[in-house]
Amino acid sequence: MGRNLSNRQALSYFLYLCMYLSICESIHYSVLEEKKGGSLVANVLKDLKVDVRELSVRRAQLVSKSSKQYFELDLHSGDMVIKDKIDRETLCGQTDPCILLSEIILENPLQLYRIKVQIEDVNDNSPKFSKKQFLFEIPEFVPRNTRFPVELAQDLDKGENAVQNYTLSPNEHFRLDIQNHSDGSKYAELVLEKPLDREKDPQLFLILSAVDGGIPKRTGTAQIIIDVLDANDNFPQFGQSVYHVKLTENSMVDTLVTKVEASDRDIGSNAQITYSFSQATENVFRAFKLNKDTGDLSVAGRIDYEENIHYEMKIRATDGGGLSAYCKVIVEVEDRNDNAPEVTISSITTSLSEDSPPDTVVALFSVTDQDSGENGRTGCAISTNLPFILRAIENNYYQLLTQQPLDREKASGYNITITASDRGTPKLTSTRIINVQISDVNDNPPVFQMPSYEMHLWENNIPGLLIGSVHAYDLDTEQNAKVTYSLLPGKVGDVPASSYISINSETGNLYVLRSLDYEEIKEFQATVRAEDCGSPPLNSEVFVRILIVDENDNAPFILYPLQNSTSPSNDLAPRGSEAGYLVTKVVAVDRDSGQNSWLSYELLKATEPGLFTVGAQNGEVKTMRPVNKRDTFKQKLVVVVQDHGHPVQSTSATLSILLVEGFSDPFMKIIEIPKDEVVEEEDRSLTMYLIICLAAISFIFLLSLVAFIAIKIQKQRKFMGNFNSAINFPVGPNFQDNNADSSTGPHSQAYNYEVCLTGGSLNSEFRFLRPLFPVFSVEPPNPEVNPINSAGCSQELFSHSEENQSTSQARASVSEDSAPRSGGPGCTVNQATGAIVNSGQNDWLSYQ
Repeated sequence: MGRNLSNRQALSYFLYLCMYLSICESIHYSVLEEKKGGSLVANVLKDLKVDVRELSVRRAQLVSKSSKQYFELDLHSGDMVIKDKIDRETLCGQTDPCILLSEIILENPLQLYRIKVQIEDVNDNSPKFSKKQFLFEIPEFVPRNTRFPVELAQDLDKGENAVQNYTLSPNEHFRLDIQNHSDGSKYAELVLEKPLDREKDPQLFLILSAVDGGIPKRTGTAQIIIDVLDANDNFPQFGQSVYHVKLTENSMVDTLVTKVEASDRDIGSNAQITYSFSQATENVFRAFKLNKDTGDLSVAGRIDYEENIHYEMKIRATDGGGLSAYCKVIVEVEDRNDNAPEVTISSITTSLSEDSPPDTVVALFSVTDQDSGENGRTGCAISTNLPFILRAIENNYYQLLTQQPLDREKASGYNITITASDRGTPKLTSTRIINVQISDVNDNPPVFQMPSYEMHLWENNIPGLLIGSVHAYDLDTEQNAKVTYSLLPGKVGDVPASSYISINSETGNLYVLRSLDYEEIKEFQATVRAEDCGSPPLNSEVFVRILIVDENDNAPFILYPLQNSTSPSNDLAPRGSEAGYLVTKVVAVDRDSGQNSWLSYELLKATEPGLFTVGAQNGEVKTMRPVNKRDTFKQKLVVVVQDHGHPVQSTSATLSILLVEGFSDPFMKIIEIPKDEVVEEEDRSLTMYLIICLAAISFIFLLSLVAFIAIKIQKQRKFMGNFNSAINFPVGPNFQDNNADSSTGPHSQAYNYEVCLTGGSLNSEFRFLRPLFPVFSVEPPNPEVNPINSAGCSQELFSHSEENQSTSQARASVSEDSAPRSGGPGCTVNQATGAIVNSGQNDWLSYQ
């Protein structure tokens, strides 16, 4: 009766849950036990009110509420079939009805159907007695109609398949009386109809049969052995007929439950009482043990409130004469909080998009506790600081919802720990971990490592050279994080930037497409775009500034004086100017920059090496000493301009400087140099003029000497030897002294002279000595030194010492034409006297 009440309460609880749960509907089916796996239970399409296609589309699933899955749902037909053979007795024991609870869950929209499958019993178990033989010791003077309860037969089946009747083999002493327990079960008692006579029948053998109501009927038998004892006319008596005991579940083995006592008024062996179980079920034998001598009832096995909350047993007290008395013991099991709550997941979404809105359902689950009362009341919570919340629905059902926007870049997944606890003492808890992975959406644009890039490139580069690279990273994953690079349209001047550089779309490497010249373009800018492969794609941009690095690839360029003019200009310097006088300035520029454009000036060559100097930094041409009249009229300077690059680049400039007395226009016309002379002087080197002048003078000297030798050869042999050594003028440090014999003709050696075209040679920086020449007369010759005036054509002898005049060096300057030139310096030779006369100045040289 109590078990039926418990079943009805469970069913009412379930119906109450479904009434308040909008997504829950109940469907009832029944199936016989012992059917093979794959047997059809029912087709759920009609009850679910869906067609076959919706089962797959809405991802229908059958979830068992027990630990084992007994049924399967065929999504192609809608058949609910048995997965494995079901044994009702193993599954439910004596519980009736035996119901398996499952749920069919449909998504989009979410629907939950409660499936109740009642397992119908079949007659697959025969009645069975606890022993094969039962011994009754009955005194011979037992009166008629004395009742002797016999052992019950146990049948694991229920209802009509359980034990329905007992039969006794035919005999003359006993009959069998069938009675009903309060729960409807039947039991039998032997009723003595004819007194026993030990002398006639000391022992009786009866066959007791138990028959169930199944089809076909099954029968179990046991043998009853009756030993007829000697007379014992007093029965044992219990102090009370019913013992009520409360026992806490999980009590330890050997815990005393109660003590039953019976007394007998007889003496001796007839008063010696033993105790035993009578009509006890199998679960009583598993849970309790009885001391046959003392009547102590104690715990023998596990006492579980969730399995049995009530035990009822009979205890028999038998004296030494075989007389027995019976009492009933009722044990009520008190619940303890020994079961932790259980979390059952009904529906779960394991992958959640990071753009899911708040209140998105992640999981649907229930919490149950097998305990009762406060021990069975449960609560549920999840970890804090998570973007999820729990929402209780009804009757221990919960929804796990998103509480705030998700960000995969901050957390790619969550292990959500669900903690369920009851209200018992002590409190028991259990946990269930749900793993939810956050799937990526393209919500992060690529980000460059630098806000802008600056790259350097040497000019005159090789096309296709790698300049540098840009890199952008994306916080998303997979395709959303795959970045490609491209150049945005732009111009460098009037030319598209794409004609200067290109970019590798995969690596971000930048390459130059052409050779660049720093002098044409010093820098340019391009815009690089990084775009991911998401949908829709996101991008970002960055500026790349490319600076061209200068190389020393340009030589200095002379701005002044111009070097390509057909009529080169001449700079003027007044005679008599002091040292440091600024004559002119060489102006040069370099197209390079920085150190490559730093210019320095150096005087490479000059007509008068010690007359002018060039400023190394500014190119100013100044006099190093005062300009005198002996300095050559036209000065030619070669100035080298070089930069400070690597390698060094240089350019030379040729300057022409005229030394004049004044800067008036009439004077400039007088000293104007003929065009032919200017062209000739430009075409020929200064050295060649010196050689010609010296050769002409030497030739005149030789003619004179030959004449003198022919007249005075006999008289002046000694003098001629001295004379020959006097005319071998050394002309420079590299001059070779190769004297020619008088009989071999004129000298064949070369003489080097320096031509000086200016007057006032007496003011020269050199020391001039007058050579000694012989005077021809009838008397022995006496060499006399003739004065040499300062003239435009002079022979300058450099004497090393007064004692050795034969080793002095001469410098002579003559004009190319023997005829005098108007307004210009020059010299003529008198054919009659052999005197060299300066036609431009008053300097003269004569021979006597």
